Amino acid sequence: MNAKQLLARDPKLLRENDLSGLVVDVARLGGWELRYHTWSAQKSPRGFPDWCFCKPPRLVFAELKSQDGPVRPEQRAWLDALSDVPGVEVYLWRPSDYDEIVRVLTGRAPA
Repeated sequence: MNAKQLLARDPKLLRENDLSGLVVDVARLGGWELRYHTWSAQKSPRGFPDWCFCKPPRLVFAELKSQDGPVRPEQRAWLDALSDVPGVEVYLWRPSDYDEIVRVLTGRAPA
């Protein structure tokens, strides 16, 4: 069963990694050519959002979580600080937010 089928069946079945793949697919459809994801966070500052998308004039940061995954304090600190930067869009997305993900990254309602 692929990630989209899992999402349709039950958002709780989708892991964060599966959600990440869906988000990238949606971003590609929306024309977000500039995407950044830290693949190995071992030597990076803790808590930085999972994805950064840049399509001027927009800059989007997205932290992805499984449906019940907790947000760590250092992740919350980054999300709060980035939210205070004018013009920056900051999201915490879970599988149940798929419709919002599609709207934000494509400008269209999901089919």
